[in-house]
Amino acid sequence: MKKIEAIVRPEQIEILKDALLKAKINGITINQVFGCGNQYGWTEYHRGTEIIMNTLPKVEFKIVVPDDRLEEIISIIVQNSQTGEVGDGKIFVTEVIDCIRIRSGERGNAAL
Repeated sequence: MKKIEAIVRPEQIEILKDALLKAKINGITINQVFGCGNQYGWTEYHRGTEIIMNTLPKVEFKIVVPDDRLEEIISIIVQNSQTGEVGDGKIFVTEVIDCIRIRSGERGNAAL
């Protein structure tokens, strides 16, 4: 199993969520987050003073998928989040040792 953490633009949330549900992804966690990458935020002026806002609103999707669906899901995320502009986001993939469904005690892929 692999855990995919995708950080994307907030305006892509509905598009990406619908695409993942259409692909029959059973579990998605979505968080509103703030961060910066190559953009380094933006500059605002407040009463004549320059203020550098170095974090931007983003949306983080967390999904755990079986190994055989990893590339399919990454492709869906890229296709539905990519605008071609700086700030489209990042995808992080990590190994998941186990998954346990609390209600039934099922483990592994069966618990997904």
